[in-house]
Amino acid sequence: MRLSSTFVAALFGLTAAHGDHEGQHIPKLLGGRRFLAELRARQGTTAHSSTAARAEPMGPARRQHSLHSRQIDDNIDGRCGPGVGSCAPGYCCSSEGWCGKAKEYCSAPDCQINYGSGCDGNKKPDGLDTFSIPRTKVGKILYGGAGIYECVRTGDIALTFDDGPYLYTNDLLDKMKSYGAKATFFLTGNNLGKGMINDPSTIYPAILRRMHAEGHQIASHTWSHENASQMTNTQFTNQMIWNEIAINSVLGFFPTYMRPPYSICERNCQNILATLGYHTIYFDLDTAGYLNDGPKQIQTSKNIWDQAMRTSNPDDDSFLQIEHDIHQQVVYNLTDYILTSLFSHGYRAVTVGECLGDPVENWYRSGPAGSVSTPTSRANPGSTTTARTTVSIRTIVSSRTSVSTRSTIPFPTTRTTAQPTIRTTTIRTTVPITTRSVIQPITTTPTLIIQPTRSTIATRPVSTRGPSTDGTCGNGITCSGTRYGACCSAFGYCGTGDDFCAPGNGCQGSWGYCEGSESQPPVTPPSSGGVSVSRDGRCGALSMQTCSGSTFGSCCGADNTCSTTTLGCLAILGCQKDYGYCV
Repeated sequence: MRLSSTFVAALFGLTAAHGDHEGQHIPKLLGGRRFLAELRARQGTTAHSSTAARAEPMGPARRQHSLHSRQIDDNIDGRCGPGVGSCAPGYCCSSEGWCGKAKEYCSAPDCQINYGSGCDGNKKPDGLDTFSIPRTKVGKILYGGAGIYECVRTGDIALTFDDGPYLYTNDLLDKMKSYGAKATFFLTGNNLGKGMINDPSTIYPAILRRMHAEGHQIASHTWSHENASQMTNTQFTNQMIWNEIAINSVLGFFPTYMRPPYSICERNCQNILATLGYHTIYFDLDTAGYLNDGPKQIQTSKNIWDQAMRTSNPDDDSFLQIEHDIHQQVVYNLTDYILTSLFSHGYRAVTVGECLGDPVENWYRSGPAGSVSTPTSRANPGSTTTARTTVSIRTIVSSRTSVSTRSTIPFPTTRTTAQPTIRTTTIRTTVPITTRSVIQPITTTPTLIIQPTRSTIATRPVSTRGPSTDGTCGNGITCSGTRYGACCSAFGYCGTGDDFCAPGNGCQGSWGYCEGSESQPPVTPPSSGGVSVSRDGRCGALSMQTCSGSTFGSCCGADNTCSTTTLGCLAILGCQKDYGYCV
């Protein structure tokens, strides 16, 4: 059975807004599922005063300014906004209608973009323009229009997170990884004063690359989270294109999935998204975590989630769920609760594309040839190099997004899992293990997780079927000797580094190399005499080492280091084919 629209409306009746911008902030369900219009009148709206409002009392000078409109060329600290006028060039008009340049004036989406050219929402990111990219429509998923509210595969829960990346997103990725769960991130390019997501001096480019590398889906939430119904067609088009430019400058491609801010997308917005080739994604389950960002209040969101689980069945139902990774309680409290409950009820944690049955190659479009930042080291996140390249989406999209059924059971790390470990309880005997969602054994009590001992994994009967051809491993598929990296992670992916190779992180020695083990990864014979397999990560003519068979990666990049990254393996970016694998 499908959940009734009355039930969904009841869930939404517990929420107010998931944002606040000039009076329109109730999430709207347009089509798909009915939404009771009277909820708006009954609940009203929830206003959140901006920092500017708290920091800017109206002194005598401001009262004088408010008596008349200021000239556009000299209004640097006066009133601004509808009926008053604009700020001087380069200045911002705060949500409360004052000109200034500080973050509390300029941060999107509160800054009034029509009255302050300096607003974050008016700043175009660096990178090649994507406007002229062909927008071929492929697959069977609706483009534009009234949008999509439901998954089509029963047993799926598509977890989605809006408004990031943000300060907590890396920790959220750690948590998702420990559970073997996948999600979709609807990214906003320049909001909340965080800066542009493609700025190499920030943590955000590395977060985007990590999201993609770990199999999550990247989608758009517009450039600066403006209300589409309050923008011109040109402004809204810029909101979409500018986010494409930023994402493409980091990854070499940009998404075909998006979610409108405030879930508001009227006819013109729908037509623009159809023209640009976007699938418009809404949701049918909202725990209102954005309204309950406190240790006690978050229980309200847990109650909403529990109600959905109690009245549903994975054999018949699915959910397209919404959260926000800009809120502490959502990331550090609610997410653990949801994931534990989700698996214990027999659901799978998947991306939106998966729950809709859309192949991964349809999730993105190849970007124009241009500046693509290479992955940076953890020790020096501000150090980047750029190169000119034309990237094929089929090269960029990680093969790890297609995972075969496997019997390996991952165990969460204690860093991100707060639940106690127990050894004796009743385990569900019919938990499905399906494509890309690696299911944990869960107790009948949703708040407890069983952590299997490593010996359980190590002594599992093996029947080798051959080396990995798609970057996945386990259940007979080995990483040894492949270009994806010699180590098989706890979650069934080939790679290098501690996440893949450290026994403490669940490295599977039966299906590849693990650090400290007696066995070494197989060595591919060097292509020329005198070249040895790299044991320190260096490669090329200077070190006379090849990456073929190295635990540091199969590709010898232009920087003379072994790598498994897409950019490191691209011949057009200087990958050295005489010293390893190249694309």
